[in-house]
Amino acid sequence: MSTDPIAQVSSLRERLRAALPDAMKRRDRCATAVLRSALAAIDNAEAVTIDDLSAGPVEASALGPGAAEVPRRELTESEIERIVRAEVDERYAAAGEFDARGRGDRVAALRAEAVVLEAFLLG
Repeated sequence: MSTDPIAQVSSLRERLRAALPDAMKRRDRCATAVLRSALAAIDNAEAVTIDDLSAGPVEASALGPGAAEVPRRELTESEIERIVRAEVDERYAAAGEFDARGRGDRVAALRAEAVVLEAFLLG
């Protein structure tokens, strides 16, 4: 039985979250940055848009702290995978643009970030 906390979780989001503290402890700036970015993209996708809200009459409004809170959207595993895949694709596209401009230093960093995320999509 594996004692690796990342191997013990099943969803992609949980694996990303479990890997973040480990990357921070290892002082792996690349992995830390890309994991934070991917998790933020997932969190942003869960945000409720203004179109999802409907206003009613004032007298029917809830009162008190947190009364106007709206639950966040719940993403499916495939939606989360699409978000992470988009993060990978964005990094490869940006690496291609930087490569065309002769910015090899940035190309390597972006490709390394993409590889980190791809490992989570495969695992």
